[in-house]
Amino acid sequence: MTILRISTQPIEGQKPGTSGLRKKTQVFMQPGYLENFVQSIWNGVGGVAGKVLVLGGDGRHFNTEAAQTILRMAAASGAARVIVGQGGLLSTPAASHLIRKRGADGGIILSASHNPGGIDGDFGVKFNTANGGPAPEGVTARIHEASTRLDHFLMLDSADLPLSEIGQHRLGDTVIEIVDPVSEYATLMESLFDFDAIRALLGTGFTLRFDAMHAVTGPYAREILENRLGAAPGSVRNAVPLPDFGAGHPDPNPVWAKPLFDAMFAADAPDFAAASDGDGDRNMILGRGIYVTPSDSLAVLAANAHLVPGYRDGLKGVARSMPTSRAVDRVAEALGIAAYATPTGWKFFGTLLDAGLATLCGEESAGTGSDHVREKDGLWAVLLWLNILAEWRMPVAAMMADHWARFGRNYYSRHDYEGIDSAVAATLIDDLRGALPAMAGQTVAGLAVEAARDFAYTDPVDGSTAHKQGIEIDFAGGARAVLRLSGTGTEGATLRVYLERFDAQDTGQDPQVALAPVIAATEELAGIAKRTGRTAPDVIT
Repeated sequence: MTILRISTQPIEGQKPGTSGLRKKTQVFMQPGYLENFVQSIWNGVGGVAGKVLVLGGDGRHFNTEAAQTILRMAAASGAARVIVGQGGLLSTPAASHLIRKRGADGGIILSASHNPGGIDGDFGVKFNTANGGPAPEGVTARIHEASTRLDHFLMLDSADLPLSEIGQHRLGDTVIEIVDPVSEYATLMESLFDFDAIRALLGTGFTLRFDAMHAVTGPYAREILENRLGAAPGSVRNAVPLPDFGAGHPDPNPVWAKPLFDAMFAADAPDFAAASDGDGDRNMILGRGIYVTPSDSLAVLAANAHLVPGYRDGLKGVARSMPTSRAVDRVAEALGIAAYATPTGWKFFGTLLDAGLATLCGEESAGTGSDHVREKDGLWAVLLWLNILAEWRMPVAAMMADHWARFGRNYYSRHDYEGIDSAVAATLIDDLRGALPAMAGQTVAGLAVEAARDFAYTDPVDGSTAHKQGIEIDFAGGARAVLRLSGTGTEGATLRVYLERFDAQDTGQDPQVALAPVIAATEELAGIAKRTGRTAPDVIT
């Protein structure tokens, strides 16, 4: 087999975002585009000669072709071994676990997470480091810098490998090990949770439904929920991963998982339902007649994790992304443990988890996880909920009412304005940032502004800093608004507006009604409608 040295030149725009590089699928399919970025990863991490890597993805369009290309490039650059999920598939949390368990030097995850798939959809490539977590900013900066001075990439001239065949293969001197993508992850879940207790709950007639959204979690959910825990056959819906996610949008929220959401408000609703996203790292939790926001879910899990075998020693601390509601902070205060607020992006939790400062982490964007891996983990969150329900033996709605009675309720919602002209969105944020010094003390739409800041973060472990992470505005009475531009889209800009208001007494309101004063004040401050022409958000969660 011959190693080819193929001349190239830098491609503009190959700067990783919060979760790797995401572009339209057809952009990645352009000759040399994927190859340039992968070679930039190798160069940015100091090469892969002699190293062990993990590789897998969520099965979206171009997943298989990209995996074959990356294997040839890893072999050409001297990797000792690449561990690949069968068929090129690995959920993101399973990839993180595999990196950690096998002592790999890192891994590549092929996914654009919750973004649509298909040839007209999105594709993504993310590098995770040896701790199993997303590459920190220092590493992604080196990858981007390498992409700006690239003049060649290396490729082994070889045929495709049979990725469907479990076992060992060779590309040149590199061992390619194809493994079952589900078994080791399922075994990890058995070590954390009381499967006997969950089986007993299901044996009482407790019904559940899991929507895998034709994404990568389907095989994992079917193996764990149906085969190992005994949920009724068919409890896992849309379980076969498809390149275009069945022409759906694999984002587990009330908008894109509407059939599941509607089913939970019907007369014949099951007791519990959940969904996961494209690469299996996000989750949506529902009970009969109730949707549990990701922020509330994080708070409930923190308050009850001690009931579950893997967390019976208690939590060392909790961490949330800054835009996530402060509900979990109230739980942490009651438990007497530390609570951290970080910028958006799971990579910011890694040092806290590695240092033993936090056990449980979460983001309002439906991501929850713990120190069992270094990624958010959708199916893990579902199992944690089921284990807690097995102990409490009460409906989800009753659990939420009990939680709010104890801690009060942080009414919370996220309003997304998608596909905004990038220049308009940037100007909106820049102007709001410029107004921050004079904002405190103003009364806006009847709400007094107590503080306003451009969120910055200093990591308590390694001292690294991150600036301009979102505009955070505190109003009197425990209300808050956060505005930031998302880094996960591939077209235009997405403005995310996060709205929060605390109420210790009246916990039964519709969130949009409870948040109406905060919505009005935020609009007056930011002028979203005037600047963008949007009179309402595209998605409300």
